[in-house]
Amino acid sequence: MNVQRSPSRAVAWMVAAVACFSLMDAGMKQLSAGYPSLQVTFLRGAASLPFVLVWVLASAGPRSLIPRRWGLHLLRGGLGMAMIGCFVFALRDLPLSTAYTIYFVAPLLIAALSVPLLGERVGPRRWVAIGIGLVGVLVVLRPGVGGFISVPGLMVLAAATAYAIAAITVSLLTRTDTSQSMVVWFLVIMAIGAGLLAIPGWVPLQMAHAPLIAGMGLAGALGQVALTQAFRRGDASLIAPLEYSGLIWVIPWDWLLWRKLPDAWTWVGAAIIVASGLYLLHRERVRAAVRPPPQAHP
Repeated sequence: MNVQRSPSRAVAWMVAAVACFSLMDAGMKQLSAGYPSLQVTFLRGAASLPFVLVWVLASAGPRSLIPRRWGLHLLRGGLGMAMIGCFVFALRDLPLSTAYTIYFVAPLLIAALSVPLLGERVGPRRWVAIGIGLVGVLVVLRPGVGGFISVPGLMVLAAATAYAIAAITVSLLTRTDTSQSMVVWFLVIMAIGAGLLAIPGWVPLQMAHAPLIAGMGLAGALGQVALTQAFRRGDASLIAPLEYSGLIWVIPWDWLLWRKLPDAWTWVGAAIIVASGLYLLHRERVRAAVRPPPQAHP
């Protein structure tokens, strides 16, 4: 079914997606205080899966779930475990706003990794933007716990790296597999893998946390639906910068739930990282505009 392209609706869906994901991350931070990182990773995947399955079966049917490239699905699921596990570990000590700021380096890493993994060309100006963005990360990490760089900060950086590599696998999977199969199998593999690894240190779930776990799962599922709708209705170059609006959502969560606000270093680092990321997106839009159209075969 063709969906009408609408920039304004795409923006609205993307803002809603970012808001849902920020709510999900706030739930993960709350759970990280009482459960091991791998167990929270399992809960994140398992709690979202029922809601996502309902959406997929209602919108695309069971045939959309058939995977084509199992190896890439398994790799992406493993990267998802590393991404969520490292991020949850960091959330025990870092404010959401600080974790988000460091995580914003992911688009820069994707651009850098596209060279060796996808064979894409990155010009000198884009390399300079990537380097400036990494400087912004160092600005945020410098006032970390215990001196120059904190362990939680490095864990967020590891999570962003795992996300960047996973994003590369998505660009490969979209050539053969549906978006529905990618979402569902990502959650299934992440939940099974993290659940098995979490067994040795498993902490019994408290009934009082059931609404929080269900809410986290629902927020993650709604965020995925909204993200899919956004990319169906608008160009990626329009939508992608809106990921940076996550700071608008997590700063109020930090204050309402933990009475914390970003420090000066976080604000400065965030400005540097966001500026470099937006410049990269601008360069990608310029390259797309000047790229010659494909020639028809004789």
